[in-house]
Amino acid sequence: MKNSKTYRGRTVATVSVAAVLALTATACGDDGSGGSGTEGSGKGEITFWDNNGGPRTAVWTEIIKDFEAKNPDIKVKYVPIPIADVQSKYDTAIAGGGLPDVGGVGTAYLSNMVSQEALEPVGDRIKDSALNGKLVEAMVESVKDAGGRGEEIYSVPTSANNGALWYRTDLFEAAGLDTPDTWAKFYEAADKLTDADNNKFGFTIRGGAGSIAPAIDAAYGQSGITDFWDGDRTTLNDPKNVAALEKYTALFKKTTPAADVNNDFTKMVAQWDTGTIGMLSHNLGSYQDHLKALGKDKFAGIPNPIGDGGTRVQVSNPVDGLGLFKSSENKTAAWKFIEFAASHASNSKWNESAGAIPANTEAARDPWISATEPTALAAKSLTDGSTKIVELPYYLPDWNNISKADNEPEFQKLLLGKVTAKAFLDKLAGELNAAQAEWKERGNG
Repeated sequence: MKNSKTYRGRTVATVSVAAVLALTATACGDDGSGGSGTEGSGKGEITFWDNNGGPRTAVWTEIIKDFEAKNPDIKVKYVPIPIADVQSKYDTAIAGGGLPDVGGVGTAYLSNMVSQEALEPVGDRIKDSALNGKLVEAMVESVKDAGGRGEEIYSVPTSANNGALWYRTDLFEAAGLDTPDTWAKFYEAADKLTDADNNKFGFTIRGGAGSIAPAIDAAYGQSGITDFWDGDRTTLNDPKNVAALEKYTALFKKTTPAADVNNDFTKMVAQWDTGTIGMLSHNLGSYQDHLKALGKDKFAGIPNPIGDGGTRVQVSNPVDGLGLFKSSENKTAAWKFIEFAASHASNSKWNESAGAIPANTEAARDPWISATEPTALAAKSLTDGSTKIVELPYYLPDWNNISKADNEPEFQKLLLGKVTAKAFLDKLAGELNAAQAEWKERGNG
């Protein structure tokens, strides 16, 4: 049975696919969410929270410098927020005050913020700005869907990401291994490249913060299941997914470092970049880190492995964007910054640095995309018919809590052998089924 969830009455193409199709087609307020804020003078200081502070600080600093040069009456106070802390930081500020004027907002937690009335709708502002008609439509639709308020949009999309399997080309060549473009080759390489006595491992698995989505991706990628819902029940704990996750997590401490149980993406990427681990599953966003650490000739990034049935299956990735906060006392200046950051030059600069797919249609035509091999390969895989996308339910207000804080400790227990893959997926599925039922009871769907 196909997914029966038809919010807004249609099936939206995955943002990753449509973003790539676009490439092909075009070759701070001081109170909480209760404050309505004001338009302000359009001058003075505004506060911007970066939702991935650290990895993207350098490029944001450059964009802010460019913006202030063109808008000398506006100063941007930049606040880097670690990605692992961003939702709790926003929730605390919504409850107690201190929200910024502008903030990075991904679709994974957008619905939660919209339900708390923290964000200003920006649809009319987009229509009246230079961004009108210049944003990849599927990213816009994805943001609308994630917000859960019909046709209204609560964030300006800036980028989309795709999952990638990074591998050390030099290690593979030395071991006589083929590119790990199938799951069978992936497992073969994980085993053959492991020499634990000499601190060499075939793979690094994400066990710390942010571990749930990669685990789900590995399960669906191997099982070949392409729908997240069967009616109003999730397919997450389907026996095929259970078997796939069992095989995947069995790699822990056999072909992966023991430290992986606590590693978030920053530690995992840094560990891989030391050069003793064969493969890493992470999105395109870590490309620059690998390039800096290893050089272009020692690694490559490919789309997720192809399953036994000959089809690549992967889960959808969040769309990143910029939100205008309702409590801002200078929305005019804040909007100018958002508009500038999402413009051709700035959006291209940001996405080239991140290795992600631009939301600005003009930026999507820039030559760096085809020159960045992992991004180009992701584009090809999503337009040649070989990839099926499992749409994750970002529209559920509880999605981010369920898929992060509520179950990341459970995934660590799974890695350590304290719970089974079936018990882990049954728990996760039960919570998602309940969240879906509650969402529909509120008149959605």
